[in-house]
Amino acid sequence: MCQVLVLSVFNGFEDLVKSLYSNFYADVRVIASKGKTITLTPAQILAIKHFAGVKNVSLVAEEKALLQNGELQTVVFLKGVDENYSNVSGVAGKMQDGSFKTGDTENPLLVLGSGIENAVGVEADKNLLPLTVFLPKKHLGNSANLLTSLSEGNANTAGSFAIQQEFDNKYVITNLGFVKQQMNYTQDEFSTAEISLSDPSLTGEVTESLQKMLGNSYKVQTKYEQNTSLYNSMRLEKWAIYAVLTLILILAAFNMISALTMLVLEKKKDICVLQSLGASRNLVKKIFLSEGLLLAIAGSVIGIFLAIIICFLQLKFKLIKLEGNSFLIDYFPVKLVITDILLVAASALLIAFVAAWFPAKKASQQLFELKI
Repeated sequence: MCQVLVLSVFNGFEDLVKSLYSNFYADVRVIASKGKTITLTPAQILAIKHFAGVKNVSLVAEEKALLQNGELQTVVFLKGVDENYSNVSGVAGKMQDGSFKTGDTENPLLVLGSGIENAVGVEADKNLLPLTVFLPKKHLGNSANLLTSLSEGNANTAGSFAIQQEFDNKYVITNLGFVKQQMNYTQDEFSTAEISLSDPSLTGEVTESLQKMLGNSYKVQTKYEQNTSLYNSMRLEKWAIYAVLTLILILAAFNMISALTMLVLEKKKDICVLQSLGASRNLVKKIFLSEGLLLAIAGSVIGIFLAIIICFLQLKFKLIKLEGNSFLIDYFPVKLVITDILLVAASALLIAFVAAWFPAKKASQQLFELKI
C-alpha cells in the first residue's frame, strides 16, 4: 500500500512539474550544434513550417542581459520572440498582471517574470518609466573598446507572468526585432527555433526527420532533451524511494520466514503422515511455498486495493494538504499508473517466493518417523 501511494504521489508531482515546464518549453527546439546562434534562411523556415507534423514555428533570439531600474538592477535572460511565440508556448496563458505584449523594434515592451518584477522594484502593468537593458553586441570586428561591445536600450513593461520559480526569476520576454537590433544579429541569424507539433505523440519521429533535413550544423531537441537533468533527477528520485520501500518489504519478509518456520515445527506429525502415505519431498515443498504465496497474494491485493481507494479519495476530496502557502497547489497530487501497480505486485510476490523457499526447502529435507 505504501509503495503504491508513494509512487503515485511521485507521479502526481512529476505530471505537475512537466505541465509547468511545458508552458515554457516548446515541443521541439532547433539550436546550433556549435556556438550560440543558428542561421535559418527564409527557404529553410518555410520548409520547417510546411514539414509534416509541424503546427507552428517561432523564431527566438535569447541572451543574458542586465536589466536596470534606477539603482536597482539584476541579470536576466532576455528572450526576443516573434508573433508566433504564443502559439508554441503557454507563457501568454500564465500572465499574473498586465498583458502579453512585446511591442516592436522601435517601441519594445517587456514581459517580466514575477521574480524579476520584484527584483527591479516595478509593477509591470502600471510602470510608466522605461527600464534600461544592456546587451552584448556581436560582429564587432577587431574593436577592443568595452563600451562599444555593449548596447543600451530602453523598454517599458507590459505585464508579468508566473509559471515556476526557475522561469519567474530568470526570464524577460520582448520582441525579436529589438533583441536582434541591440545585438547586431544578421537578418537570418537567431538563437533558436521553437516548434509546436500537431500531434505531440509523434515527437520522436518528427525530431528525427527534422534532424535529417537540417543537417549536422543544427541540433533538434525534444522537450525531454531540453530538460534532461530535470527528468533524470525526477526519475532517479522515484526509483530511489522505490528501492527504499522494497528494502522495507524485504525486512518484513523475515516475519514470513519465521511464521513458516514455526508452521514447519508445528506440522511435523502432519508432514510425517503425508510422507508415510507416499508424499514426495517436492509435494511437501509445494505445500509450504503455496502457503507463503497465498500470504503474499492476500497482502498485495488488500494493500493495493487500499492504496487505490486512498488515491481516489485524495483526487476527489484533497484530504492530505501541503504545508505552507508557497505552492501552486495546496494538496498532494497523485496519479495511479498501472505499471507501478504491476511492479509493486511483482516485487511483493518475488520477495514472498524467496522468503517462503527456505522454510519449504527445510521442511522437505527433514526426515520424520511415525512412532508406534
